[in-house]
Amino acid sequence: GKPTPSGTAVSLAAAICCDEPRTAGSPWHIPSSLLLQYHASGLYQRGADEEGFYGFLFPDIQEALKCCICRQPGASISCGARRCPRTFHYPCGSERGCVSQFFGEFKSFCWKHRPVQRVRAAQQDQTLCLICQEAVAERPRYDTLVCPTCTSAWFHRRCIQGQALSSALHHFRCPLCQDMSTFQEEMFRLGIKIPDRDAAWEEDGAFADHYQRHSSCDASQCLCPVGREEPWRMLLCHSCGSRGTHQRCSNLGEEVHSWECCDCSDTGTGEGCSWGGNTRSREPCGHHCYSGHRDRLRTLNPRWEGGST
Repeated sequence: GKPTPSGTAVSLAAAICCDEPRTAGSPWHIPSSLLLQYHASGLYQRGADEEGFYGFLFPDIQEALKCCICRQPGASISCGARRCPRTFHYPCGSERGCVSQFFGEFKSFCWKHRPVQRVRAAQQDQTLCLICQEAVAERPRYDTLVCPTCTSAWFHRRCIQGQALSSALHHFRCPLCQDMSTFQEEMFRLGIKIPDRDAAWEEDGAFADHYQRHSSCDASQCLCPVGREEPWRMLLCHSCGSRGTHQRCSNLGEEVHSWECCDCSDTGTGEGCSWGGNTRSREPCGHHCYSGHRDRLRTLNPRWEGGST
């Protein structure tokens, strides 16, 4: 099996990430192994996956430069700008305003050379973040971003990063104008991580219960001898779908193909109503609900001639 990490491995891993907490939605909510694989421009993965720290050997990590922000060892991310000597931990860089890109060559840039937004976006009065509804800066900067398409959607970096982690690549878009391609391209450039997976709400069967149909008879007296769940012919409410009845339990004819529960019908009888093949009947549901459905029947069959009740 894979060897248990030693105290040295744990301490080095902490040094790489500057021993910072990684909470959901924070810019560094990314596994340490991915930080090394993506952005460790000063390190080389010279070992197998089970060696050292995910293939990065401990002597190589120990020789990494000190962070220019916290002055601690283990800094493996270097600024991608030409001739810039700055090296930093990922969380230290995030707090200082550095940008790490999660596409292409996975470049990182210090606070002096990071990409900036160059869009002309005028705010009216005090603009609020579209996600958290808190105030944003007056112009685009590291912690305040704007949609490049509509230039009307403003948000904090931490807010749109949380949205990106939740929506992921297949659903992430501007919350206001719904643009996807230009918006994602700009967010990638500005260092927003957009994972290539389905949205969080589509994973682990989060909405599996929404695909289950109602399957029990809700008639006041179910006539099925083996229970309300048994497969006699079942009709679900045409309007809400949350109630059902066996055809026999509500005295519905074979020609009936649609039914409404008492909550959705306007008869006030406490019983559901149905309409179907025999639209000329004065009692379409068998419950003397004719008057409440006179207009509905006339809509379904303009040639229907109904008398008064």
